[in-house]
Amino acid sequence: MPIQASADYIDKDGFRANVGIILARGSGEVFLGGRIGGRGWQFPQGGVNRGERVEDALFRELKEEIGLEPGDVEVLGSTRGWLRYRLPRQYVRDRCIGQKQRWFLLRLIGDESKLRFDLTDTPEFDRWRWTDYWIPVREVVYFKRRVYVRALHDLGGLIFPQGLPPYPEWWPEIQAAV
Repeated sequence: MPIQASADYIDKDGFRANVGIILARGSGEVFLGGRIGGRGWQFPQGGVNRGERVEDALFRELKEEIGLEPGDVEVLGSTRGWLRYRLPRQYVRDRCIGQKQRWFLLRLIGDESKLRFDLTDTPEFDRWRWTDYWIPVREVVYFKRRVYVRALHDLGGLIFPQGLPPYPEWWPEIQAAV
């Protein structure tokens, strides 16, 4: 039976509360989901419902978006506060001008065969892949790049205690754009 979505929480400043999920596996590669209809790639993410604890939203979204249960992952850490981005004008709806996201870094400890995208009436993804650590910054829609950079920098030391992986050769073009 599909999971039903609830009402998201939008704060007084117009930012929708949201959780972002960086799912890593042993080698430090990260999960990247392909948006339905070929509309790009991103990390799993989703809204925090009014009155819902952020940690509860994390596990609800993990189940809804990619089919994993709490026992399939180990929570390595989270950002200390909210990371925000504004939506481009053409995407602004009602009072929502952007998102504030609390990011979590998880390690997959279950079997990746449990990944599935059909647990909601409106799935987010129809494909996925494991990528090198910095690749999602280039693959995500442009207005989310700054938040991805911050989340990956803030949480990366938890899976790379000897130091973050080197930046790819294309990194300067991304840095110039964010």
